[in-house]
Amino acid sequence: METVDVLSDPESPEGYLAGSEFIDLDDPSIRTLARTLRQGSDSDVSFARAAFEWVRDEVGHSYDVQDPRVTLAASEVLEHRVGLCYAKSHLLAALLRSEGVPAGLCYQRLAHGDEHVLHALVAVHLNGAWHRQDPRGNKDGVDAQFSLDEEQLAWDVDPTLGEIDYPTIFPEPAECVIDTLRGTADILSLYDVGLPTRL
Repeated sequence: METVDVLSDPESPEGYLAGSEFIDLDDPSIRTLARTLRQGSDSDVSFARAAFEWVRDEVGHSYDVQDPRVTLAASEVLEHRVGLCYAKSHLLAALLRSEGVPAGLCYQRLAHGDEHVLHALVAVHLNGAWHRQDPRGNKDGVDAQFSLDEEQLAWDVDPTLGEIDYPTIFPEPAECVIDTLRGTADILSLYDVGLPTRL
């Protein structure tokens, strides 16, 4: 998969290191896991790869594992080990930021049945550039891998289907994502209708 033409960088990378309500990197459980992953790494790149693979593989995607619990903040995702792509991206961003690696959130608009849904990714700043990674979790037909060269995301975007690669890197989750997840008590109920459809 080729990268989007231009990833928008409205701030310096240092603008993507702060904690917040949803990327709550000061939570002790986030700090502990990030330190553990860092200890087994010899560079920012190897740490980022380890963090990506941990979130991708150790946190179930809500629909894949049919878990209705709602998680939004990174610490909630880590506690329950489950979340949608949005929630998993919040956890990965928190882990990276916790160890001084700038990370932001990116989105795609993907076809979903007769409609579209918003899909979340993480952009990590390494080796002087931004690189998108997709920690959603692999399954049949999905093989996302950590890469600083050619992107290996879960899905290719097809503009003929109305799909969009949004180039903006957000320091915080999109409001539509926050509103949607806060507005339900059952994530599985949002599968057919109710997920954000665009930024």
